[in-house]
Amino acid sequence: MSNLDLRPTATVCGGRADVTARPVRELLTSKQVPLGESTVVRRLLPNLGRRMIGAWCFVDHYGPDDIADEPGMQIPPHPHMGLQTVSWLHDGEVLHRDSLGSLQTLRPGELGLMTSGRAIAHSEESPRAHAPLLHGAQLWVALPDGDRHTAPAWEHHADLPQITGGGLRATVILGDLDGAASPGTTFTPLMGADITLSAGTDTRLPVHPDYEYAALTMSGEAEVDGVRLTPGSLLYLGCGRSELPLRADVDSAFMLLGGEPFEEKIVMWWNFIGRSHDDITQAREDWAAGRRFGEVHGYDGPPLPAPELPPVPLKPRGRMR
Repeated sequence: MSNLDLRPTATVCGGRADVTARPVRELLTSKQVPLGESTVVRRLLPNLGRRMIGAWCFVDHYGPDDIADEPGMQIPPHPHMGLQTVSWLHDGEVLHRDSLGSLQTLRPGELGLMTSGRAIAHSEESPRAHAPLLHGAQLWVALPDGDRHTAPAWEHHADLPQITGGGLRATVILGDLDGAASPGTTFTPLMGADITLSAGTDTRLPVHPDYEYAALTMSGEAEVDGVRLTPGSLLYLGCGRSELPLRADVDSAFMLLGGEPFEEKIVMWWNFIGRSHDDITQAREDWAAGRRFGEVHGYDGPPLPAPELPPVPLKPRGRMR
């Protein structure tokens, strides 16, 4: 998924200095962002107060949207560098194309994982014949410096491990949780899981005390560590827990994101992650000139042009405002 902001701000984040090393309950609100022709997303990361959760550096939640008589998601070819994209659906389908030649329809409960490495381009769209509802999340993971120039790759995993018990069902999207490990490739210690709670559930989930965590509510009103969450909200939980109390009075679903705090400083601008102003400038020039990122075949429309860089050099602003 692309950041379609025509005036994207430079975000420098990472480093352990500002990581909350104790359990906290910090509720983050979203920003409404139009995406493509008919999709509006709730952007929850980077946020006004927090920019990373482990290596997770970008979180969009969208839907559920009624697209029965609409084109649905239509995101033209665009570039990525220095990151992984994670596509996750609760309802609907998304057709992924990329400059490696990948062509894959993603459905609910299936992991679409794209490692951009040094450079890749892709498009995302609702198929012409599509389900009436579209609901999901798009997330980015920052690659560490030693892996950010790796070869681009696409992975599709339809069979993911699950944990069940006591009214809880957790699908492990990335990393590992309570002994279950996803087949998706990771480059830093992190985890992501989709968790559903049946009405009346009151349980505790084992978690890693060295990871920082956050919960993104997808549907219902899950109560996470005593905080009741409405759909589209993100609760930052800090570090230092060995278990996470969960309960629900109605059927609910949320995504749990976590990982070791990301030590490196990164600059994120538009769809690129680098380490300096020059990294970003070069990537923008390469995309505009048709170099390095390759070509996406089959999408009906032109690629996205890169927005203008700000008139001043991109400067660090830290992990938190």
